Amino acid sequence: MTGAHLTGDGGLDDRVPFLARLESADRSVLLALGRELSFAPRIELLHQHEPSSHVLFIVHGWTKVTASAANGYEALLALRGPGDIIGESAALTGRPRSATVTALEPVRAVAVEHERFTDLLGRSPAVSFALLGLTADRTRAADRRRLEFASMSVRERFAVLLLDLARTHGRRTDEGIELDVPLSKQELAGSVGASREMVQRLLKELRERDAVATGRRALLIMRPDILRRIARAEHP
Repeated sequence: MTGAHLTGDGGLDDRVPFLARLESADRSVLLALGRELSFAPRIELLHQHEPSSHVLFIVHGWTKVTASAANGYEALLALRGPGDIIGESAALTGRPRSATVTALEPVRAVAVEHERFTDLLGRSPAVSFALLGLTADRTRAADRRRLEFASMSVRERFAVLLLDLARTHGRRTDEGIELDVPLSKQELAGSVGASREMVQRLLKELRERDAVATGRRALLIMRPDILRRIARAEHP
């Protein structure tokens, strides 16, 4: 995403992308194993439930990772950008893709075939430990979020989500903090375990308090202080 982004509160280990965890020599060897592909915005890089044959390393651009349940309920699982690895779970387990990955903007990625990737893991302890560390950090972050969300109302969870997006994908403007990621109400709802209708009601409430302004897959946060009060359950 373009623009000057906000800095986080110290950051989280799970936000350090895979390629940034490697020494430059290991990174060069890994990327040399594959071929570069380009994807236009809204194009799917990987498809949920499909068999997998390669791993992708994002070189440029941002993507969203989503998963759909049998009843059609869709959830946003993560946002992945430059330096991130996607599709590694299917590569290591031999199972079908567990999620769909879609380009949010023009994306360039390097595709490495499963056999080449797993062969490198077997030959390079440094790359293997970097992948293990990434997996552990992502699991810990997901566990922490589940624990936090279990003690919150949907209203509080939604405020936390918007604050997280503002911190990691927000761009300062004269009007407020504009989110660079175009997400649907259903994807936002799935991220906090709510219905689309509930998210619509929450956004309406926030608009009435002049905390946010919304457009088609666009969101501007004008009063992050209100979101922080909601997230802490300190209602004005």
